Amino acid sequence: MSPPILRGRVMIEFLDKAKRYLWLFVELAFLSVLAIILIHLILGPNSGVFVQSVADNVLKFANGVQPQALVGIAIVLALIVFVMQRMKTPPAAS
Repeated sequence: MSPPILRGRVMIEFLDKAKRYLWLFVELAFLSVLAIILIHLILGPNSGVFVQSVADNVLKFANGVQPQALVGIAIVLALIVFVMQRMKTPPAAS
């Protein structure tokens, strides 16, 4: 039986790897939606049923979001960026 510290380390490594894969999946999905929107902008109505339906869904979502929600999302994202930058920079030497 492995010591608890080793099991904890293995679990942390597994969670870190899972987090990296999930973020990769999110980034790929976001890039694919952006690419589909770009195809729709270039080809217009001749872009096909799938591209048209994705563009329609994005427009419905964008029109349904309230301005207050956008401000809230922007504030949360700004806080996340701020915290991530603070965690990356080493503290100044005294």
